[in-house]
Amino acid sequence: MLDRFTTRLIRPAVQALARPLLRWGISANHITWAGFILGVLAATSVAAQAWMAGLALLLCSRLCDALDGAVARASRGSTAAGGFLDIALDFVFYALMVLAFALADPLRNALPAAVLLAAFVGTGSSFLAFAALAAQRGLHNLQYPDKSFYFLGGLTEATETLALLCAMCVWPDYFVPLAYGFAALCCITWVGRIASGVRLLADASADPPQHGPPEDKLPANLGQDAGV
Repeated sequence: MLDRFTTRLIRPAVQALARPLLRWGISANHITWAGFILGVLAATSVAAQAWMAGLALLLCSRLCDALDGAVARASRGSTAAGGFLDIALDFVFYALMVLAFALADPLRNALPAAVLLAAFVGTGSSFLAFAALAAQRGLHNLQYPDKSFYFLGGLTEATETLALLCAMCVWPDYFVPLAYGFAALCCITWVGRIASGVRLLADASADPPQHGPPEDKLPANLGQDAGV
């Protein structure tokens, strides 16, 4: 829900940080992998109940997630391979963070963590399934012009998910209500995406496919795309 606004807000700073990385020969894929490694370290810290270390590593990881797209756009442009790598690692990162809170306190956190992971599966699978079918039809969402595929928005995008994980690190004793509350928002997002996806694909089925840009000329990398 907030991704369009936060992307515009942080874009100047991210672009400024991307320029020296390009001069140093650091590629978008290097940054994607660095962000994932930092995310794994963040999850490890959370599992060990080192909450503030986990928060710092989490924020560094998501900064890399913003930077990889900026570096890709400023260099030779994003690729399908780079976009795939970005979003695939993002989904593993989000799952690891929730699992880390369950490991930190299994007796109290295991069930709400399982509920939240199930909600993540619902929201993630709904927009990825739609994106695959929308690509076949050549559909594009003009509300998210920087996305590499048709992105169905909702209440729980990358910004909201990052805010959730930060809140869990700052207030770990409130993991249970935070997890259940966000899972409820994910369910609302899932219902909305199912309804929108069915309607859009039904409308598109009556029209001939529209041809989008070729894979090597995609508009942007998938940085910040993998919000649930």
